Amino acid sequence: ERECLEALQSGVLQVFMFTTGGFGSVYGPAQVLDLPYVFQNDAIAECVLDGPILTKLGQTIEEANLGIRFMTVSNTGGWRNFATTDQPIFSPEDIRSRKIRTITAPLQQELVRQLGGNPTPISWPEVYTALATGVVDGTKNGIHDIVSMQLHEQIRFVTLDGHAYMGGLWWYSEVSWRALSENEKKIVQKGFLKLKNKTREAIRRWEEESYAAFEASGGTLISLDRKTRESFRHAVRGIR
Repeated sequence: ERECLEALQSGVLQVFMFTTGGFGSVYGPAQVLDLPYVFQNDAIAECVLDGPILTKLGQTIEEANLGIRFMTVSNTGGWRNFATTDQPIFSPEDIRSRKIRTITAPLQQELVRQLGGNPTPISWPEVYTALATGVVDGTKNGIHDIVSMQLHEQIRFVTLDGHAYMGGLWWYSEVSWRALSENEKKIVQKGFLKLKNKTREAIRRWEEESYAAFEASGGTLISLDRKTRESFRHAVRGIR
C-alpha cells in the first residue's frame, strides 16, 4: 500500500483504490472505518460512508498536502468473515490459539488477538499456499475473494460474523488532477459516482453467486444469531 501511495503522490499512478483496512495501514486515523462489528448491514454501512465522515477524511487529507484527492467509496468485496480450513467457528472461543491470516493493518491484527487468536500477516498472493500447508488455520475475507482466488479448495467453513464492510477508498493523484480542465474534472467526478453505484450493485450479486458456489463445492456456511454475534462484538470491545 505504501508503494502505491507514493506512486499516486508522484503522479506515476493517476488513480488507486485502497481498501479501508489497507488505507488504515498507511494513514492511521482511517482505521476508524475498519472498526469491527460497527455496521449491521449494507444500508447502514453505505449511509455512514456516504456521509460527513468521508467528506471530513478527504478534507483532512487535502489540508495535510498528502498529494491525493478523495473521489468516492465503493464496495470491494462485500463483508469480511472468518473462514477456516478444518475446525468451524461457532463462537469467539473457537478462535483461541488459531492462526488467522490478516493484512499488516494493526487494527485487523488486534481484532484476531482480542479474540484469542494468533494474527499472521501474509500477502494476498501467498494466502492459498499458507492455507494449504497449514501455515495458517484460516483467514478473514469476503466470500467473493475466497471463491475467485480458489481459496475454497482449502477453506471448508465460513462463519458469517460480518465483522467488517469491505469499503474501497478511491483516490486521484493531485498532480494528475491539476492537469485536468474544469470540464474534465466534472466528467471524472460523474464517472466516480457511477463507479460507486455500479460496484455496490455488482458486489451484492457476486456475493450471492459466490456463497452458492462455496456450498456447491462442499463448503459450510455458519450463520450466527443476534446473541452470538453480540458475543463477538463484546469480545473485541477494547478496540476503540
